[in-house]
Amino acid sequence: MYRHEAETYRHGIEQAAKSLPDDEAYYTPEMFPRWKVGLSVILDERLCWQDKLYKCVQPHTTQEGWEPDKVPALWTEVPKPGEIPVWRQPTGAQDAYMTGDKVHYPTASDPVYESTMDYNVYAPDVTGWVLV
Repeated sequence: MYRHEAETYRHGIEQAAKSLPDDEAYYTPEMFPRWKVGLSVILDERLCWQDKLYKCVQPHTTQEGWEPDKVPALWTEVPKPGEIPVWRQPTGAQDAYMTGDKVHYPTASDPVYESTMDYNVYAPDVTGWVLV
C-alpha cells in the first residue's frame, strides 16, 4: 500500500470515529487523531494522547506544555463507560457537572454523590449533591 492510500484510509477512519459516542469511542482511542503541537481544536473534539482519549473543553491551538494530561482547563479524559470518576474542580460551564452526574468524593475509595443541578461547580460537601 502506498503512503497516500494509507493516509486516505486513515482520514476516513478518523472521520467515521467522530460519530462514535464516548462510551464506544473509549475503546478505540487509536481511531482518533493524535495530539500534537499546532492543532486548532474545537469544543468536544476528541484526540488520542498516550493511548488515552481526551475531549477538548475549551477551544485552543495546541502547544508544548499543554498536553491533555497536564491542563484540565483545556482537556478532560473520556471516562471508561460505567466508571464513576473522582470529583475534580470544574474550570467553568464547559466542564461543570450536570444533573445526574455521579462522582466519588474526595477520593476513588470514598462515597458516590449525584449532582442535583445543572452546571454544578461546587464540591459535594458544599451544595448541589446528594449521597447515593
